[in-house]
Amino acid sequence: MQDTPSEVADRHDAICVIGAGASGLAAIKNLREHGFAVDCYERETSVGGAWNWRHDRSPVYASTHLISSRPLTEFPDFPMPDSWPDYPHHSQVLSYLERYAEHFGLDDYIWFGTEVVSVVPAGDGRWDVTTQSTGGGSSRVQRYAGVVVANGHNWAPAEPAIEGEFRGGRVIHSSAYKDPAMLRHRRVLVIGGGNTGCDIAVEAAQHADAVWHSTRRGYWYAPKYVFGRPADQVASKLSRLPLKVRQWLYRRTLALTTGDLTRFGVRKPDHQPFESHPIVNSQLAYYLGHGRITAVGDVTRFDGQTVELAGGRRIEPDLVITATGYAPRFEFLEPGLLDADADGRPDLHLHAFARKHPTLAVVGLLQPDAGLLPLAHWQSVAVARWLRLRAADPERATAVQQKESARPVRTWSRRQVVPTRRHWFEVDHVDYLRAVEGLLREMEAAT
Repeated sequence: MQDTPSEVADRHDAICVIGAGASGLAAIKNLREHGFAVDCYERETSVGGAWNWRHDRSPVYASTHLISSRPLTEFPDFPMPDSWPDYPHHSQVLSYLERYAEHFGLDDYIWFGTEVVSVVPAGDGRWDVTTQSTGGGSSRVQRYAGVVVANGHNWAPAEPAIEGEFRGGRVIHSSAYKDPAMLRHRRVLVIGGGNTGCDIAVEAAQHADAVWHSTRRGYWYAPKYVFGRPADQVASKLSRLPLKVRQWLYRRTLALTTGDLTRFGVRKPDHQPFESHPIVNSQLAYYLGHGRITAVGDVTRFDGQTVELAGGRRIEPDLVITATGYAPRFEFLEPGLLDADADGRPDLHLHAFARKHPTLAVVGLLQPDAGLLPLAHWQSVAVARWLRLRAADPERATAVQQKESARPVRTWSRRQVVPTRRHWFEVDHVDYLRAVEGLLREMEAAT
């Protein structure tokens, strides 16, 4: 083991966790249960991450609810109250995370108001982590046996590249949208066909004078309820059926519920069901049918007071909201540590384990077709057991790593998806959990 410079404080076998959102909390809890000392650094002054609307990086707006149902969103060892609705409000999700932290005593291991500036290898699998108070002041460097990154991937807005300049009003990213008051008596253009874009378009339909909804392609729009049950619960029960059968059932279900939205000007999907992230919205069809939302094509350019659409049509909104998603950002890590490509897309086993650095992992970097929290929990368990195995028996840990690295990506990630940034981390939650279970079994056999 290398000597530690005098200016570096050695935390020996402790693990550094970056971020105290849902995934960071799960990481702290499971690392502690596996016997590790943990230091978690959180730039904000409280837990909750994206679900804490007080945080300046939170994408949450006033009406935000879960789009995955409560049973498929809650942590497996900390259920949400049975009295809560199928799709809880964001304030309930935050209170749930706060209670989770309190129940497991996680606040004791979190340094609030502290930002991670850099994470660099120190040799022998160890890491030098530089932190600084978000209020300024001097920085400090501490050495850790491992690093778990849980800084989220829904906070750095991905702005669309649109030619020209819009002078007819405001252009904002959906991350800056917080309250429907800003929609009242406006002519609103919403750009983006994801869940956020659909939700904001529906909200605008209730408050704005005019609403256009621009999408690049067609999507499959599912209702929140099917046969009286949350749609994701029904889909989960059918997960063992062959993909072709599930796709047929999905199309038939939409034909009987949402119907053919192309008659309202919505573009026809250019892909099969389950090849894009599920869009779950029961109200979009309603407001399209009532003429409160006008479906339009892609935006080609801004031209002063007007916006030009594909095909040459022009419209004159006075508020443009770009619901174009977010890009993953790891400013404290050199891109090569995560094998990131030129576009910033990391190459991680199970979207979690750095391939060249066995003591570096990311938790929560997933886009599942159900709730994220159960997956973040089991990711954290796998990371904790991996670090424990590596500390106890490096040779067996290396053998497990070599076997796992050879596992085809198609066994744990979506086999075929629309090739966009939005689907970089797309997974089927059932297939993904099976893959994590396989890793846990490999590690159990190695002990």
